[in-house]
Amino acid sequence: MSLRLKVVEASMFSPSTPEPEIEWMARIRDGDMEAFRLLVEAHQSRVINTISKLLGSDAEAEDLAQQVFIRVWRSAARYQPTAKFTTWLFRITRNLVFNELRRRKHFADQGEDSPEPAERAEREPDRVLLEEELQKAIQTAIQELPEAQRMAIVLRRYEEMPYEEIARVMGTTVPAVKSILFRARAELRERLAKYLE
Repeated sequence: MSLRLKVVEASMFSPSTPEPEIEWMARIRDGDMEAFRLLVEAHQSRVINTISKLLGSDAEAEDLAQQVFIRVWRSAARYQPTAKFTTWLFRITRNLVFNELRRRKHFADQGEDSPEPAERAEREPDRVLLEEELQKAIQTAIQELPEAQRMAIVLRRYEEMPYEEIARVMGTTVPAVKSILFRARAELRERLAKYLE
């Protein structure tokens, strides 16, 4: 099933539903592909971006995002709108990403390398190189955080989620999220100290 979708017209969104995903999920439950396209179109960018930040790889983010939406399709019959739709969606995303990270760790423990994108070899001005080095160092530092810290940082920094929603996505409390973020930021400051001087 291809998830490369056309841009949807704004008029297709139902103005009467405060959270159109509830209506879409009800239609998806009945096998409505148009509702599924609307839902994917509305959320695919955020899901892809989040996965990319968590895995440190743009190349694999689209494939894993497709798995997220396949899981949404298959779970439609069990979906209950007890929380925000995005909370439920990001819980699915979190679970699939963590499964992928555990799979990678398993292969790494067995001495097999996971493929990495080829590095750019061209020469560039010093300022651009330093900026690229910093961005790479930040991404590497985030990748080296424990799973919970990595998820909290990505949801807070890149998705700009409030603490309450992060807590629901991660299945924990707001004080626990704040504690996780405090430890993650301290760890990142330590790892990036040479760039912050």
